[in-house]
Amino acid sequence: MNSVTIITTILIVCFFALMISIGLKSRKHAQDVNGLILGSRNVGPWLSAFAFGTSYFSAVIFVGYAGQFGWNFGLASTWIGLGNAFIGSLLAWSILGRRTRIMTQHLSSRTMPDFFGARFGSKKIKIAASIITFIFLIPYTASLYNGLSRLFAIAFTGVDYSICVIVMAVLTGVYVIVGGYMATALNDFIQGMIMLVGIIAVIVAVLQDNGGITKAMEEIATGDNGGWQYVSFLGPDPIFLVFVVILTSLGTWGLPQMVSKFYAIDNEDSIKKGTIISTFFALIVAGGCYFLGGFGRLYNIDVVTEGFDAIIPKMLSTLPVLVVGIVIVLVLSASMSTLSSLVLTSGSTMTIDFIEPLRKKPMSEKSRVLTVRIFIAVFIVISAVIAIRQATDKSIFIAQMMGVSWGALAGAFLAPFLFSLYSRNVSKAAVWSSFAFGVGMEIFQLLVSLGIVSVTGLGVLEFAFRNSIISGVIAMLGGLVIVPVVSAISKGTRPENTEEIFACYGENRTVQVTENLG
Repeated sequence: MNSVTIITTILIVCFFALMISIGLKSRKHAQDVNGLILGSRNVGPWLSAFAFGTSYFSAVIFVGYAGQFGWNFGLASTWIGLGNAFIGSLLAWSILGRRTRIMTQHLSSRTMPDFFGARFGSKKIKIAASIITFIFLIPYTASLYNGLSRLFAIAFTGVDYSICVIVMAVLTGVYVIVGGYMATALNDFIQGMIMLVGIIAVIVAVLQDNGGITKAMEEIATGDNGGWQYVSFLGPDPIFLVFVVILTSLGTWGLPQMVSKFYAIDNEDSIKKGTIISTFFALIVAGGCYFLGGFGRLYNIDVVTEGFDAIIPKMLSTLPVLVVGIVIVLVLSASMSTLSSLVLTSGSTMTIDFIEPLRKKPMSEKSRVLTVRIFIAVFIVISAVIAIRQATDKSIFIAQMMGVSWGALAGAFLAPFLFSLYSRNVSKAAVWSSFAFGVGMEIFQLLVSLGIVSVTGLGVLEFAFRNSIISGVIAMLGGLVIVPVVSAISKGTRPENTEEIFACYGENRTVQVTENLG
């Protein structure tokens, strides 16, 4: 057993022990559905901000996106991290945070499909949203395990990837099922701290390993794998870079597992503080990941045969033993934090928004809690099986499904959710149109990616479906046009109780002068 294996094993055992202990201690907060999936709407700024950030940034970003976009855009890929910080975090909290918290509590909604059902008085919209959420979160969740196999191979030679996936899935399931949202939030805070320390340590180590930032940039500019365009301000492909920034930043506004963090915030002060904390976290983690990926061309990698996922592990293989151990725990933390958020979202969605509406008799509180926990376990098992199968047979279908998941969810939900918080004029027809457009775009993208449908030579269509990033952006931006336009021509399908719903924003609250000068 080498030194890397010993140090990494010690760090991982300590990490897992802490996660499980927090889950067990948090079980008192998960006795009812509100406690299990929302922490009884009593979560403070630090936990809320870190829960948002750790759900946002996973191993997919650190291993996959950082390597791929760092290779394609060079140091200009840092713009993606900045977009994630200022659009995906700062603006998301500023525009959605307060209104989401107020209206969801007013409507007693606990999930995004639950919100749509209550906001538009439609059980069908609620069920449709729950089906979209469940279907497209499964491949997204499975993708979280990607990259773990390469990193674990550095420390645990000969250990099968399936074992890594199973251990991670089981331990995540234990603390989520037992402790619910509060356990997830507390663990997210710890995992977030690990991510902050880890990414700073890796960047410093990589730059030192390459003679400092100035020398490293010179080597990229003059090296065989590089060129001056990879150290330029906007990189070699600024147009595609913009699409990546929009998808990875604006997309968070429509993802159920991200928006749900606003449901659980305890008060106004927490929203203000959470906005700052979340933005700072994204600057360090996302900005650091993509900045790090920009140095990938310093390493001798054949991305055609080895793939983009080999870039970050290759960078780490030359670093000190302790740094490698920290990074492996970092990636494990990033994966488990996002996984816990996704499975909690899926389990609650299937219970509250799909199973319960189909039942003739209402479920008891005890039955709801048990059903949510059962679906959390089912969701974890399904995603783990898909991840293992993807790693063993390299299924093209699974890989492409992972690519379209983000675009389908954000494309379907972003526009109707955003407009529903601000406008009384949104109609049911507009919501259905957005669902159909977002999901339809990404299903067609899947058919194109699999070679079932060809758009070669079709001009605009060929560009739109060049990959899931471009089609995902079109799905999101298209929804922002479709919802107000369809709402204007389908006034007859507007909910009748809109004024009563929006009355929650007009309530007067008396506060002390220390809180508001007046």
